[in-house]
Amino acid sequence: MRPLRVTVDLAASPAAVWEQIRDVRRHVDWMADAESIELTGGPTAGVGTTMRCRTRVGPITLDDEMEITEWDEPRVMGVRHVGAVTGEGRFTLTPLDGGTRTRFEWSEQLHFPWWLGGRVGAVVAARTVLAAIWRRNLRRLATLVAAGQAGATGSLSGS
Repeated sequence: MRPLRVTVDLAASPAAVWEQIRDVRRHVDWMADAESIELTGGPTAGVGTTMRCRTRVGPITLDDEMEITEWDEPRVMGVRHVGAVTGEGRFTLTPLDGGTRTRFEWSEQLHFPWWLGGRVGAVVAARTVLAAIWRRNLRRLATLVAAGQAGATGSLSGS
């Protein structure tokens, strides 16, 4: 299965966008499916930070255990999912228009346990439910970024 990718173009520099995402506990401000995020060990930012995210998608709630595996400020934040759902995710911030705007890409390659449908469940969920939720989350991120900047283009895409 290829990774799920969603993107948004934001009218803010990568550094300004990074300020919105650097504290992973604040991801609940723009991720509608994340009910709470608590740090569980390691540093509070950067590679080695571990966290538990209480995630709700429809009637399903689970604790998503993650570890930051990549941190290249203000370009890339990567995570490894190590709970019931496993896999890897990555936020990539690409400067546009000489660095005044940012393309934010969210990619995930997830593997579901058998009780969530296994491989078939992951494919179906990624292409339908999760893609829609993540696009909505990026619209929420755009709103947060716009509150501190000139605004967001609202241009969303996903595959």
